[in-house]
Amino acid sequence: MAVGVALAGAMLGNAGITMGAALALAMGIAIQNFPEGAIISMPLKNEGMSKLKSFWYGTLSGIVEPIASIITIALTNLVVPILPYFLSFAAGAMIYVVVEELIPEAQMGEHTDIGTIGVSIGFIIMMILDVALG
Repeated sequence: MAVGVALAGAMLGNAGITMGAALALAMGIAIQNFPEGAIISMPLKNEGMSKLKSFWYGTLSGIVEPIASIITIALTNLVVPILPYFLSFAAGAMIYVVVEELIPEAQMGEHTDIGTIGVSIGFIIMMILDVALG
């Protein structure tokens, strides 16, 4: 939804949203989808499912994102007045998941530094994408 909203805003010439920013957001979410798919497919493979079927289910776990983007772009005229609210909702949902689930989980066990370093690397990549793409 966030990608569709950003692309719709950029396509309509919204002064606050550039095509570079929309592409940076799309790339950031695409990068995030790789570990998301791995989190789905690796346990399936460990439980005896074939590599191809595990990969397929991991890939399908992210299929809702391009579908929601296409629907959002198709409904651009209805979406434009509420663009800031959609973007705020999407950002808030991601922040909630990180704070509620990922941070506490990453700080359990012996190797807590790896999670912290991973977050730092992810943040650096997103900042590079933001600066490079607008």
